[in-house]
Amino acid sequence: MGEIAGPMPRRKTVAVKVGEVTVGGGAPIVVQSMTNTDTADVEATVAQVTALARTGSELVRVTVDRDEAAAALPRIKDKLLARGIATPIVGDFHYIGHKLLADYPACAEALDKYRINPGNVGFKEKKDRQFSAIVETAIKYGKPVRIGANWGSLDQELLTHLMDENAKKSAPEDVRAVTREAMVQSALLSAARAEEIGLPKNRIILSAKVSAVQDLIAVYQELAGRCDYAIHLGLTEAGMGSKGIVASSAALGILLQQGIGDTIRISLTPEPGGDRTLEVRVAQELLQTMGFRVFVPLVAACPGCGRTTSTTFQELAKEIQGFIVNSMPEWKTRYPGVEALNVAVMGCIVNGPGESKHADIGISLPGTGESPTAPVFIDGKKVATLRGATLAADFKTMVMDYIERRYGGGGRTGEAAE
Repeated sequence: MGEIAGPMPRRKTVAVKVGEVTVGGGAPIVVQSMTNTDTADVEATVAQVTALARTGSELVRVTVDRDEAAAALPRIKDKLLARGIATPIVGDFHYIGHKLLADYPACAEALDKYRINPGNVGFKEKKDRQFSAIVETAIKYGKPVRIGANWGSLDQELLTHLMDENAKKSAPEDVRAVTREAMVQSALLSAARAEEIGLPKNRIILSAKVSAVQDLIAVYQELAGRCDYAIHLGLTEAGMGSKGIVASSAALGILLQQGIGDTIRISLTPEPGGDRTLEVRVAQELLQTMGFRVFVPLVAACPGCGRTTSTTFQELAKEIQGFIVNSMPEWKTRYPGVEALNVAVMGCIVNGPGESKHADIGISLPGTGESPTAPVFIDGKKVATLRGATLAADFKTMVMDYIERRYGGGGRTGEAAE
């Protein structure tokens, strides 16, 4: 009980440089995302990559599925750089990636990493030739490659072979277990082949994505135990809304706690016309709540109960959270270290003062039937009591003053009279 609570030690992996971002080798776990624009639409893709990058995505993957998309990549990269966006861009290739990379060398050079799926890079005699062509292009331009096996497009030759071998056993394994083994072998055999061709281990990242939580955990545990390649985590086809968030968080949270994973993506299906940047925020919040990274100040708020029939504390928590999120782009440069700030907005006297004391700055709002006053705590000490119609604005001012004083080297005292 005396031990410090925390995850298992991070699994040792070989570091891979993707642009200026390091994946694996003990580097911080990297957040990545993917666009859902038509890559051939330069303006739409630039706008979405910009939004994802400014939200905090450290790698952004784009689909490269046809000539027009490949031809657009250099212009996309140039326009992003002109906007000050240097986030590495990953090209997602299926079926004809070898041809697109050969026909559009400017695309091959503009991309910071290639992602290929050994299950659909080619079939039979074409498979090795086309896989080799992509790897040779990566070697030529000094690019890393993610070899991503996927449950929905598994190497059928390998799977059939393993199923046949399993059928010969006196006690055959479950079909899903054999399929998981095929996933692991597909990734490892492809990585070994890439190394044979000449791609060094420090330019190879592996993934083995599954849509079922328990299968995903089992696959990655097996993969991590059999190699030291950098590993990308993601629950494929996670789904929409709360289902996708919960499923991804459950699966990835367990693996991260076990020290597995060097980069993650939350594969959410957005609502029609929805915000694509949600997947970035979920990934950041997962890593931050588990203590792996710090991205934005945390706002702790109680869930509410019969003692909090007023919505004041909920409105204030939402307002403070929105204020922080919207201010972070400026704060990151103006207030170094502000990401570690903890704010508490509590709803009544039961846990309010205690939780507020644990935060850097916290407020305990009055519950039903309580005195209409709200004590404010800074660094564990009560410094003020707020009341009246300007309570929310007054607390926001105190938060800003605290940030200025602690992270900016100046500011007012932020203390009010009792």
